Amino acid sequence: MEVSALAAFIGVATTLVIVPGPDWAVVLGAGPRRSLVLPTVSGLAIGYIVITAVVVAGMAPLVAAEPAALTALSVVGGVYLLYVGVGIVRSPNRGVVPTATSSSRDAVHALGRGVGVSALNPKSLLFFLAFLPQFARTSAPWPFAVQLAVLGLTWVAIAATFYFALGFAVQTALTRRPRVTSRLAWISGAAMLLAGSALLAEQVIRAVH
Repeated sequence: MEVSALAAFIGVATTLVIVPGPDWAVVLGAGPRRSLVLPTVSGLAIGYIVITAVVVAGMAPLVAAEPAALTALSVVGGVYLLYVGVGIVRSPNRGVVPTATSSSRDAVHALGRGVGVSALNPKSLLFFLAFLPQFARTSAPWPFAVQLAVLGLTWVAIAATFYFALGFAVQTALTRRPRVTSRLAWISGAAMLLAGSALLAEQVIRAVH
């Protein structure tokens, strides 16, 4: 793979990762709760690995070209974001629970939430489909599919590093500030609700037109 293409990808990907979105919201929601940063970010990473595998396998163009499949994915993704957002808004104080009371069930739930937020977001699939091939070269010695896999995994590494840092920074800054922690959790939940509503609204507008 061409080093210049990979370097350019790293620069652009890093810039895009630090822009707030649904991933930020779920990490901020988990950050104040001491033991849930790792499973949440791991879930996000797994979701992006799944999307990378779909793109490499060549399934993404088929999904993108089939309106019904893309609509179904958008609806499922939007409903899931709403579900996560409602859960966070209804129980914002869960972010203040000490490490000792966090159970393996909490960790599994956080892992699944991370996977759902990244893997069920149709915009992530379409973004990877449009973004990764721009940095792969047919003239490179590596097969095109291998280049896509490397680029996707590079994105996962960049995102995981940043989100781990973000989550632990929130944990360090807010552990002793339960009132601020509660507000931050509520804001992250509201952000998830907005993202889910936007996905569903987009599908309604398309159906009407």
